[in-house]
Amino acid sequence: MSRRTVVNYEPDSSTSTFSTRSNALPTTKNWIASKRIGDHSNDVVAYFHDEGVGNYHYGERHPMKPHRLTLTNHLVISYDLHKKMEIFQPRRATEEEIMSFHAADYIDFLKRVTPDNMNNFSKVFSRYNVGDDCPVFDGMFEFCKIYSGASIDAARKLTNGSASISINWSGGLHHAKRVEASGFCYVNDIVLGIFELLTHFPRVLYVDIDIHHGDGVQEAFYTTDRVMTVSFHKYNGDFFPGTGDIDEIGSGIGKHYSLNVPLQDGIDDQSYIYLFKSVMEAVITSFRPSAIVLQCGADSLGCDRLGCFNLSIKAHGECVRFIKDFKLPLLVLGGGGYTIRNVARCWTYETSILVDHEVSNDLPYNEYIDFFQPDYKLHPHLSGKVENMNSKAYIQNLRIKILEHLRFLNGAPSVQMQEIPPDMQGFLEMNEEEEAELMADSIKGKEQKEKQRGREHGNEYYDNDQDVDQEMDIES
Repeated sequence: MSRRTVVNYEPDSSTSTFSTRSNALPTTKNWIASKRIGDHSNDVVAYFHDEGVGNYHYGERHPMKPHRLTLTNHLVISYDLHKKMEIFQPRRATEEEIMSFHAADYIDFLKRVTPDNMNNFSKVFSRYNVGDDCPVFDGMFEFCKIYSGASIDAARKLTNGSASISINWSGGLHHAKRVEASGFCYVNDIVLGIFELLTHFPRVLYVDIDIHHGDGVQEAFYTTDRVMTVSFHKYNGDFFPGTGDIDEIGSGIGKHYSLNVPLQDGIDDQSYIYLFKSVMEAVITSFRPSAIVLQCGADSLGCDRLGCFNLSIKAHGECVRFIKDFKLPLLVLGGGGYTIRNVARCWTYETSILVDHEVSNDLPYNEYIDFFQPDYKLHPHLSGKVENMNSKAYIQNLRIKILEHLRFLNGAPSVQMQEIPPDMQGFLEMNEEEEAELMADSIKGKEQKEKQRGREHGNEYYDNDQDVDQEMDIES
């Protein structure tokens, strides 16, 4: 859908949903041209992947499956996309880097606890929200250091100008809080990556297309105007994490710099892309970010075992293409995604978009080709499995409310370019009023999390013949 025609939204319109070129408004394009560090027609794309990151295992019945990262990397290589990027083996994040956001006692716990000694730590499990959703597993803290180090280094490639786009599919764990794990996430690599970007860029825009609300990132930057968070997600007050209402807008000097787009079950390609482009065009024009972080959680795809949307891989990728076309320094991260063959397809396709290389719908042969049977296609049919509860009127009303919120920005904030203090504590501190407002906005999510503790997910991951990822029928 063209950016110039979004106000004429018609679900049955013949207007193409997917763009083939940049359609930025002239005023936006002129501003971007004066601010960007390089033209994306000559992009240097930095790709971060650790060969061992896919070998970690949350547990037999846990839906989070790091093996999806191995599948993704093999597809990327099979399509020869690695030849169009600079490939980096990420270093491990240091404890000091991780503690620039996370509390020292929490990190000490993550470092010391293991499956063999976990009984010695059982009294603090509830304090750090460790349990069924966030289990203790072998190499847990090493896993956190790998994906966090990759996001920090990927951000540094942008700050030092040696890349215009950085990719870390192992990152994007957006639920982790300063003092607790949440939603399969232990260390919030996104916050750490944004901290790195803030040492060089005055304003950073965070965009989240995971089906779950990006609550951990929103909470970290709720009281600043240097980071604007925008999250597109399912919200009904009950769906995890329970936060993400449109009225959560930030507090203190960060008021109106948190933006939430709450969606209902079954949203389709045309509605989602229309809303995404309408909102993001307005956000970028108003906030005028110096860099963008895009979290590409693939659980918003149709047929995801923990999701309930109807998005195709092409629609998910169109969001990536749209953000890329603004030609700003771009950090691209993974996130959720629990039907792993579709996660791998999605992130491979989005890698092809980021390197401007068209790839065949027929998957090339690779070591894991059997995961993609019976169709062996990059774009299986994923839409229409869930009834779309997002009416035309709902989408239009939501768009109007969001654009009304954006009117309060009054243009880009006036921010001096400055070095961020190493510990970031002054940046994160909030007064009592701001703290109370943040607690009020997140209380529903915390209550919901308490209710969900101990529940078994309806769609579970199995290592054996009960693995529904092998049994799900996908139309080709």
